[in-house]
Amino acid sequence: MITMKYIILSFALALVVGSSYAQNQRSDRGHDNNPYYSTTDTTRLHVSDAEWKKVLPANLYRVAREKDTEKPFTGKYWKSSTKGTYYCAACGNVLFKSDAKFASSCGWPSFYEPLRKTSVKYQNDSSFGMTRTEVLCGRCDAHLGHIFNDGPAPTYKRFCMNSISLDFEPNK
Repeated sequence: MITMKYIILSFALALVVGSSYAQNQRSDRGHDNNPYYSTTDTTRLHVSDAEWKKVLPANLYRVAREKDTEKPFTGKYWKSSTKGTYYCAACGNVLFKSDAKFASSCGWPSFYEPLRKTSVKYQNDSSFGMTRTEVLCGRCDAHLGHIFNDGPAPTYKRFCMNSISLDFEPNK
């Protein structure tokens, strides 16, 4: 009987600690008010821009939902060489590994491939009199940046991303 109580108490404690850890991870990244943020949930999100406006910081909302672009050479990840994983700052979807990051000198963080084919999706963009391919988060449709055909081998692609649209978790 004591063994069963010990097992149940241990399980309950593990749930509380795990839940607290997950909340701290969300809090550490500034996502306390964002119920859609998860680095493990891959469920496709269908959230209105009005709802996103309530849960995202204004500067992230402008880029992720209104397709704004941060100024070159100003984002926190454009010249970072720390090893780890990049996630969508709006929803937590896994996007890129640092192993696919390269120095492109364009002023934004650049990658030659996403972590998974479903990490991102693509859309034609003819704004500002140019024809480009926009890169969106595969889970929440947040604007991440654009893709170009001038990257390094093996893909020869350059995923030119806005730092503000990215969260980063260093390797442990």
